[in-house]
Amino acid sequence: MKWEEVQTIYPDQFVKFEILHSFEEDNNEIIDEVALIGPVKDEDATKELLNSKDRTLVYHTSKNKVIVKIRKNIGLRRFL
Repeated sequence: MKWEEVQTIYPDQFVKFEILHSFEEDNNEIIDEVALIGPVKDEDATKELLNSKDRTLVYHTSKNKVIVKIRKNIGLRRFL
């Protein structure tokens, strides 16, 4: 399902979905196709996002595109 379809079905609310297709552009992952799991109440959105695993996200449909910033692995330094 395209993101525009999700926005039409669930306007101005959080939804939970699994990423089906995405591409990288300028250190961002642009998600354009999702498998909708369902709507999420506003008060439960943060908890649902923190409990999400693998390719599952919670995002608000007021956003025109689903964009996730890609973080490169940052090495931790330890002083002895």
